Amino acid sequence: MTTHPNTTADGRHFLLGGDLHVDRLGLGAMRLALGRRVPDPDTAVAVLRRAVELGVNHIDTAGFYGFGDVQAHELIRRALSPYPEHLVIATKVGPLFQGGVPAGQAGPDQLRGLVEDDLRRLGLDHLDLVYLRVGGMGQPGGESVGDRFAALAELRRAGLVRHLGLSNVDAAQLAEARSIAPVAAVQNQFHVHCRDDAEVLARCEQDGIAYVPFFPLGGGPVPIDRGRLADVAVRHGATTAQVALAWLLAVSPVTLPIPGTTSLDHLAENVAAAHLRLTADELARVAG
Repeated sequence: MTTHPNTTADGRHFLLGGDLHVDRLGLGAMRLALGRRVPDPDTAVAVLRRAVELGVNHIDTAGFYGFGDVQAHELIRRALSPYPEHLVIATKVGPLFQGGVPAGQAGPDQLRGLVEDDLRRLGLDHLDLVYLRVGGMGQPGGESVGDRFAALAELRRAGLVRHLGLSNVDAAQLAEARSIAPVAAVQNQFHVHCRDDAEVLARCEQDGIAYVPFFPLGGGPVPIDRGRLADVAVRHGATTAQVALAWLLAVSPVTLPIPGTTSLDHLAENVAAAHLRLTADELARVAG
């Protein structure tokens, strides 16, 4: 792995936004509150608490992660409030829902209400990182983010938000947003067998922007071919998921994977992946 001014010499930590020292391997909260196998709230709380005990200090959430009485924000607050001093909570705003069904995107005048709702539900007086989530699950691009990002920039100036990010965007949208306010992080789909976003990743690495891959273990529309990782996993006495995470940590010093899990055992495996070092040949082999 190449070095980077925002990454520690051991490759384990990243300076997010220039002032937030985060472990490069975080935790995504979506699976704790949304999906076909949502755990009971007590299990979700246990996963969150154990993650922090294992050194995870970057948790990714969103106000729309949840169904019925099970909501990610409330689980995080129940598990971790009062929050540890160095815990970084990132959230996303933009999508609107009615009755749990997508209902379009928030306009600039609606974003303050969404941010204030996140503050209230998480029990915080400011948010460390707020992403503007753009579009649905389709390919990024094709629309302006300027007015909406400018609205979030106003909230940053007002002290409600510390850093701003973008999710599901292309290089042109990133450039548009950066002409308005600093971008601390980009969260796009990317994993060992889904690398179409290499241009944005390269831009982030060049400019010291954190790149946070969602679906880092292939849980979205583009799967990971686990068979291509199996022999490397066996060689290291590791799982294929650990190899996929190790590849992400090695492919760029600015990547901050946020694997989600509902299992304490899988959580421990994911965290241990930060210690797995793949050779150059192995990195090329698993990528294919």
